[in-house]
Amino acid sequence: MPRQSGVQHVVALSGGKDSTALALWLAENEPRDYQFVCTPTGDELPEMIEHWIKLGKMLGSRILPVTAGKGLSALIEQHTMLPNHRARWCTRQLKLEPYYRWLAQQAPAVSYVGLRADESERQGMVFPETDGITMRFPLREQGFTEADVWAFLDERGVEIPARTDCARCYHQTLGEWWRLWKMHPDLFEAAMLEEEWVSEQRGETYTFRNPSRDSWPAGLRDLRAEFEKGRVPPRTVQQIDMFRGERRMTGACRVCSL
Repeated sequence: MPRQSGVQHVVALSGGKDSTALALWLAENEPRDYQFVCTPTGDELPEMIEHWIKLGKMLGSRILPVTAGKGLSALIEQHTMLPNHRARWCTRQLKLEPYYRWLAQQAPAVSYVGLRADESERQGMVFPETDGITMRFPLREQGFTEADVWAFLDERGVEIPARTDCARCYHQTLGEWWRLWKMHPDLFEAAMLEEEWVSEQRGETYTFRNPSRDSWPAGLRDLRAEFEKGRVPPRTVQQIDMFRGERRMTGACRVCSL
């Protein structure tokens, strides 16, 4: 994208409730020429892609994808490694670093971040030293809490997907793996085959799920076998339309759910 003159006003949209509310609030209360951006990993659920498209229409502005050039599957093959709680390279390489590089090219710029007033312990993204980049937290400035964010979105009829992070995020709950198997069996199988490919290449067992997290199988093939027997994890919503009506963002990655 050609570099525009003057100060750039940049809003990064994970598509989570806070960044969605932030973008809509800015459009309504501080109208200016914003550049809305997202950092897709190539592993988003269809509901997430649809949400970005719908949000772009509401904002009257295309949401610019800023990518690493390679998606999650390509990096798994490149590293011969699955991302996990000890090696969280997925967020760094697929989201943070591409955004930092892109934002540095926009200087001077203001980056608007969707941190709320009720999470004062969070400082937001810590950018590498770059002249001309400043951050603003309008939701925090306006005293928005989580309840305020939900109320703001409800007033505008905006629904947030239950999952805004990767389909095969290692940090998702057992119930979310069940939902992925139930609603997106092709994505579940792709993750299962990646586990097996990495394990074969490295000569030992590797899984997205932490083996010590619970008493269920860690490997996705064995986990699928349990699901096919009719076992359903506790607290898993059992409706055909499972992705609606949930108020809690289940993804643990704050960068992906902000």
